[in-house]
Amino acid sequence: MAAVAQPKLDALSERLAGHALPEGGKWATETRKAALARLEAMGLPAPRDEYWRFTRPTTLNAPDPLPAAVFDHGGEAPVFGQIDRLKIVFVDGVFDAEASDPLELAGIEIERLEEAAGADIHWARDLYGVLETSGQSPVERPFAALNTAFAREGLVIRVTGKAARPVNLIYRHGDETSDGLVHHVVRLEPGADLTLLENGPSAARLNQVLEVEVGDGAAFHHVRTQGRDHERQAITHIFARLGRESTFKSFTLTVNGRLTRNECVVEMRGDDALAHIAGAAMGDGARAPFHHDDTVFVTHDALRCESRQVFKKVLRNGAVGVFQGKILVKPGAQKTDGYQKSQSLLLDEDSQFLAKPELEIYADDVACSHGSTSGAIDEEGLFYLRSRGVPEPEATDLLVLAFLADAIAEIEDGAVAEDITGRLEAWLRRRRG
Repeated sequence: MAAVAQPKLDALSERLAGHALPEGGKWATETRKAALARLEAMGLPAPRDEYWRFTRPTTLNAPDPLPAAVFDHGGEAPVFGQIDRLKIVFVDGVFDAEASDPLELAGIEIERLEEAAGADIHWARDLYGVLETSGQSPVERPFAALNTAFAREGLVIRVTGKAARPVNLIYRHGDETSDGLVHHVVRLEPGADLTLLENGPSAARLNQVLEVEVGDGAAFHHVRTQGRDHERQAITHIFARLGRESTFKSFTLTVNGRLTRNECVVEMRGDDALAHIAGAAMGDGARAPFHHDDTVFVTHDALRCESRQVFKKVLRNGAVGVFQGKILVKPGAQKTDGYQKSQSLLLDEDSQFLAKPELEIYADDVACSHGSTSGAIDEEGLFYLRSRGVPEPEATDLLVLAFLADAIAEIEDGAVAEDITGRLEAWLRRRRG
C-alpha cells in the first residue's frame, strides 16, 4: 500500500482535533474504531485525488464549517406536504422528538441510532459500517468512514412488510455554523416495500451516510430534495446492496447550495435486480457560488441485472456541475443491462459541466452504454414557443422543465413526481419575479 501523503494526514488531524468516538455497545464501539482506522489509513481527500479533481474538498476538510445563512422560504408550503406520511424531524442534524411523529408504523421498526448503538446485540451490527466498508474499494471515500466513526445521530429502520405510509425525514437548518453528522441504516427483509422521502438542508455543513440492504424481492423507493439554502454545503453517501429480484430507485433534486457532492454506491449481488439512480439539479451562481457533483459507482455482480443512471443539470451565472459515473460488470455477470446518461443545459457562457462517464466490463454478454452531452437552450423550441405568444422567460422555463423530465420520470410514485414538478414550476415562476 502506498504511503499516505502527509498533507492529507495533517488535514485529518486538524479535522478531528477535540473529537472523541461516541460511546456505545461493544459492536458499535468496534465498528467505530475500525472506521477510524480506515480513515487514518486514507487521510482526507486532496484536489489531486482522481475522484476529487473536479470538486475541491478544502471546505469539507476544514475543522469548522463556513457560516451559512438560513434561507427564508417566505411561507412556502413544505415539500411533500400533501402526501400522507410519517414525519421524522432533524434540526441541524439532531433528532427533534417534539416535532416528529411517534416512531411507529405498520410493517416497519424504527429506532434512533443512539439507542441501537447502545445495545450489546442488535440487527444493525450486520449493516452499520459494513456497506460503507465495502464501498471503499476500489475508490476511497474518507468522509463516509469519518461519518461511520463519529456519527451519533440517525435512524435504524427495519422493514418487515409493505410500509403503511412513506417515511419522511425532514431536515431543518437553524444554526448558521451547524455541522451535521447523520447516519441512517435501512434493512428491507425479503418481499418488503418502503418509500423513503427526505427534504431540507439539515445544517450549514452536512455529512450524511445512508446504508440500505434490499432483500430478495424487496423494493426501496427513495426521493430526496436537498433544500434551497444558498450557502449550505453537503456531502452525502448512499451505499446499497441488492438481493435477488429486488428494486432500488433513488432520485435527488438539488436547487441552490454552495457545494453539494452526492455519492451513490450500489452493489447488485442477486440475480434479476434493478437499480435506477437519477438526479436533477438547478444551479444559479448569481447570489452565491454553486458547485454540484454527482459521483456514482454501480457494480453488477449477478445475472440479468438492470441499472440506469440519469442525471440532468441546468446551470447559469457561473454555476458548475460535475458527473462521475461508473458501471463495473464483474466476470460472470452475464445479461447485464447498464445505461448511463448525463446531460447539462448551460444558460450562459460562464457556467460549465464536467463529466467523467466510465464502463469497465469483464463479461461478454452485456448491453452497456453511456452518453454525456452539454449544450445551450434549444433555439428552435424557443422560437416555436415565442411564435405562439409565449414570452421568452416563460418559454425558457418550459424548455428547462422539459429537459429535466427524463430524470423526474424515474420517480415511481406519481404523486411525489407531481409534487416535484409543481415545486420546480413555482420556483421558476418566482425567479422570473
